[in-house]
Amino acid sequence: MKVTVYSTPTCPYCKLAKAFLDEKRIPYTDVDVTQDKKLVEEMINKSGQMGVPVIDVDGTIIVGFDRKKLEKTLGRA
Repeated sequence: MKVTVYSTPTCPYCKLAKAFLDEKRIPYTDVDVTQDKKLVEEMINKSGQMGVPVIDVDGTIIVGFDRKKLEKTLGRA
């Protein structure tokens, strides 16, 4: 399973999402979209959204920290 979290350092919901993944011991790649405009474009292309967090679980996109949807998606992966 490949999990990517598109985030910013100041986003409280990004911190909650990453803490949730840490708690569940699910490895993920944290992509700080403030560091590279290309990463922002990649996130927008995947999600259609400019807000963070955007979480990509094996191609399933979750916008925002939606605990129930994230648990359900991780359970299928």
